[in-house]
Amino acid sequence: MSVDDTGSGAGAEGRVDPDAPDPGDDPLALRLEQLILGAERRYTPFQAARSAGVSMELASRFWRAMGFADIGQAKALTEADVLALRRLAGLVEAGLLSEAMAVQVARSTGQTTARLAEWQFDSFLEGLTEPPEPGMTRTEVTYPIIELLLPELEEFLVYVWRRQLAASAGRVVQNVDDAEMVDRRLAVAFADLVGFTRLTRRMEEEELGELVEAFETTAADLVAARGGRLIKTLGDEVLYVADDAATAADIALRLVETLSHDETMPELRVGMAFGTVTTRMGDVFGTTVNLASRLTSIAPRDAVLVDSAFAEELVRTGLAPASEAEATEAASAEKEGETPPDYRFALQPMWQRSVRGLGMVEPWLLARRGETG
Repeated sequence: MSVDDTGSGAGAEGRVDPDAPDPGDDPLALRLEQLILGAERRYTPFQAARSAGVSMELASRFWRAMGFADIGQAKALTEADVLALRRLAGLVEAGLLSEAMAVQVARSTGQTTARLAEWQFDSFLEGLTEPPEPGMTRTEVTYPIIELLLPELEEFLVYVWRRQLAASAGRVVQNVDDAEMVDRRLAVAFADLVGFTRLTRRMEEEELGELVEAFETTAADLVAARGGRLIKTLGDEVLYVADDAATAADIALRLVETLSHDETMPELRVGMAFGTVTTRMGDVFGTTVNLASRLTSIAPRDAVLVDSAFAEELVRTGLAPASEAEATEAASAEKEGETPPDYRFALQPMWQRSVRGLGMVEPWLLARRGETG
């Protein structure tokens, strides 16, 4: 829920959101809310802002950034809401965060946890709260289940967050150039299921949901296991990044290999680019990201297409030959007893083409050594 930026004067009641929770809600719903929040409703938005020592305007910005709806001046906030406002405002007052950064913290946290909460209720808790006996309602079962799970899920959430924070901190301190903390050179990849729109018209909703979940799970596991970072999933598409081209290439080829052996999965195409990337709120932006997306749209089925910068990075690091002539020389050296280069990947140049918004690009088809014809 969220505050609105009117004060405590007349007219505030007229702006109550019709979808916002009302103090007269179902008693069980209120009991569940109190159980989860750990406190009763005590404050209107104006009272909460005043108790936290912040302006209504700033309180409204924080609440909306966290993704909660305006509730006018209904008495629906708790002591925890006041404490959260006070903490964010305190970080700004202490000079640890700017006001804009504090709002970003609220927004990024709200967006991430909103998706997590929706998933837990829609998928996890829904299965656990099936009424065990005829005549029992789901709500009658939900309360004791949440009461048991809440402390464990809370502890696990904090553990995972700390682990992810430690991993992010480790990546940041390894960057010699401070500018790279925001604008970094990364390998960016999109992996897209072919013909997904047609599938949505032919498959039942439950089947479609299972396919998407299987795809996202497979992609997430492979990306994490091979050292990449999953940025986001979009149903039929995933976006991931890696610190180096070799890691991104290995993930892409393994994704194609894995899904091509699964008869239930559509074909996959992957587009990748290497270059400077801007990171904001856990997402990535910039020309490199746009190029990777465009390459995905023109990649052959069950294949990986990369840009020239990505290809050059693989050649520079000695993981792919610059040409087939170079690969032939390496094979000759091996016959003569010399140690050949450890080429893991093969690159096949494709026709240059014009890509919307990016001009002419030179794509390369990526494969493992020995797989190109």
